[in-house]
Amino acid sequence: MSSIQAAHAGAEPLAPAAPALPASLVLLLASGAGFAVAALYYSQPMLGVLAADIGAPTRTVGFVPTLTQLGYALGILFLAPLGDRYDRRRIILAKAAVLCVALLLAGASPSVGMLLAASLAIGLAATMAQDIVPAAATLAPEASRGKTVGTVMTGLLFGILLSRVVSGFVAEHFGWRTMFVAAAASIALIGAAAWRGLPRFKATTHLAYGALLRSLATLWQRHGALRRAAWAQGLISIGFSAFWSTLAVMLHGEPFHLGSTAAGAFGLAGAAGALAAPLAGRLADRRGPELVTRLGAALVVVSFAVMALAPLMAPGAQLAVIVVAVVGFDLGVQATLIAHQTIVYGIEPGARSRLNAVLFTAMFIGMAIGSAVGALALAQWGWAAVTALAIVSSAAALAVRLWPMSGRA
Repeated sequence: MSSIQAAHAGAEPLAPAAPALPASLVLLLASGAGFAVAALYYSQPMLGVLAADIGAPTRTVGFVPTLTQLGYALGILFLAPLGDRYDRRRIILAKAAVLCVALLLAGASPSVGMLLAASLAIGLAATMAQDIVPAAATLAPEASRGKTVGTVMTGLLFGILLSRVVSGFVAEHFGWRTMFVAAAASIALIGAAAWRGLPRFKATTHLAYGALLRSLATLWQRHGALRRAAWAQGLISIGFSAFWSTLAVMLHGEPFHLGSTAAGAFGLAGAAGALAAPLAGRLADRRGPELVTRLGAALVVVSFAVMALAPLMAPGAQLAVIVVAVVGFDLGVQATLIAHQTIVYGIEPGARSRLNAVLFTAMFIGMAIGSAVGALALAQWGWAAVTALAIVSSAAALAVRLWPMSGRA
């Protein structure tokens, strides 16, 4: 084990005077988080091509991203807390291996049934991203912890947004199966790099697994601020996921007739919004995260309301309006998430992994609901129903943030 690994092997916070982590280790952590979480979103721009290739109805294929998001939510709830109990390095390596196999199974799926099962497994194993972020917070010196975690979160956000760009292009030019195989190769490389570069971590609790899970309920009951953050982030995620999981199918039909590459390219607009998200972090430091949650949720509501006007315009103008709205609501969603993390991590520092698990479980349950209801709404009532769902869910999130707090809530 290298001297750097030895210095951090105890998983204890370092003194402020300690040197910052090597750039190579930070890059590994950021890349690992990004590639892991990207596995959740590769399927979304490919749904139109995928449905035609395997002969599955739109409604059934819509459950591919639903099961992926649901698997991620279940993995965060039941697997992420293990990072406090066992060596995070071993957990990350094990999940990387499972994720690689699941992606290969998805790429080899002969039917939609096998693809749905592989999608659930992809979601479960992709939670290695939620082991990497706490690992970064543990390894980083106190003086540069915020910067390090911010860099890793930037990698995670770009994994979410740019995955759609890559998968849309690859699916249209090389086939959707090629995308899953390439994704498996990327995870295999990350796993090899983590095996060589990550230090070991000591357990921070000796709670049995059952007690560890029960402590999540205790934290939920004890902290109103956690419940408030979880409800708001979960609601705002419904509209976010409903849009992204139905975009490819919508663009594939009237009046656009666009392919997977066009659907994936919308991820670039989302990335532009995410680039501005660090501004929200600085605003939270100066004015408090509560203000940022309200501004972020309000921006999401306005963005989807503008998008609802798009069908009144010509096709070219519709696309322009949707692009502007994507920048707006992606910025709003990411700003709200950063502010909610700031709130949650300040509640009980000794239980950050479990607090993080509760917040992200709520977020990805919202995403799973958004994928499922969005697909049904699009099939039954069209794109207008999807935007209406997004407006209502984000307005509900804003209402949660505006509702007066009492006591510690």
